[in-house]
Amino acid sequence: MPSSPKCLLVGSTEPYSGKSAAVLGIGLQLQGMGLDIAFGKPLATPVAESDYDPDLEFIVDTLQLSPSRYYPPAVSLTAAALEESPLGRNRAEFSLQAFTETRGETLLLLEGPGNLTEGTLLKLSVADMAVALNAAVLLVTRYDTVLLVDRLLAAKAQLGHHLIGVLINDVPEEGAAVTAQVVQPFLEGQGIPVLGLFPRSPVMRSITVGEIVASLHAEVLCCPDRMDLMVETLTIGAMNVNSALRYFRKGVNMAVVTGGDRTDIQFAALETSTQCLVLTGQIPPTDAILERATDLEVPILAVDSDTLSTVERIDELFGHVRLHQPIKVQCVRDLVATHLDLERLLHLMDLKLPVSAG
Repeated sequence: MPSSPKCLLVGSTEPYSGKSAAVLGIGLQLQGMGLDIAFGKPLATPVAESDYDPDLEFIVDTLQLSPSRYYPPAVSLTAAALEESPLGRNRAEFSLQAFTETRGETLLLLEGPGNLTEGTLLKLSVADMAVALNAAVLLVTRYDTVLLVDRLLAAKAQLGHHLIGVLINDVPEEGAAVTAQVVQPFLEGQGIPVLGLFPRSPVMRSITVGEIVASLHAEVLCCPDRMDLMVETLTIGAMNVNSALRYFRKGVNMAVVTGGDRTDIQFAALETSTQCLVLTGQIPPTDAILERATDLEVPILAVDSDTLSTVERIDELFGHVRLHQPIKVQCVRDLVATHLDLERLLHLMDLKLPVSAG
């Protein structure tokens, strides 16, 4: 009878840490090494109280997994599921047994909940799943300050021997030295292997013009076919035109928020690395602006909100959007290949590569 596959559960200490990206990048890298992997997510995180989790379909499609290599969620984390607990808990526990079935794969790669407490009511927290599935846990955490050590020590106390390593994501340039020279050695000394330090990536934090439109409920005034343009930075056009032009020239792939009456600022933005103009104040752009933006294929968006609230809502999107663009998939491939110690991860899991991969 074949032995059960190894199980790697990728969890996170906080939402939007880069967990889905890590799952996808590791899966792609292991496939490239010749490993037969399967993927699943025991606790789905649906959108808008539906049972649909768009990340699952995207990961399955990108990894090109057959139906036999996909383990669908045991339950979705919706209000309805919580209201019917303990019935929901019983169903989750029963459905989790499907993740222990042998389907012939070498490694079962699982994505955990958004943090270490999510799913506790349904007995589907990271710790619950690690015990039930005898899974090795790789935790992803987003860099904020060196105090991230505190939450990783707490995670170690909670997960025990199941925690085989951590990945620190989104490390800014100014925090790289202290993370490598202070944080990593300290964690290693506490028995927490640091398997990767991922530098902050403008591409991974970027958002599409379409995501801005959806968040702001904006009206698209031109270039509706350019919603896939990637925005890396956010700029406010509220200064005089000479200062604005010098400021805009320093930006890369910007969304420029300015008043609808600031035609001078709008022209200046269109001559620099601008991916879209977001106009506030309920003042329509001039025909000349629309014509120039159309020629340059730069979408113009009109919103009802004021400039400050518009900027705040766009700023909240950065780093908080889903991983659904090919450019981000390639970026994930590069980050994992360059900055994740995959050989050490496989060693800690006692997982051998196929002979053909040698």
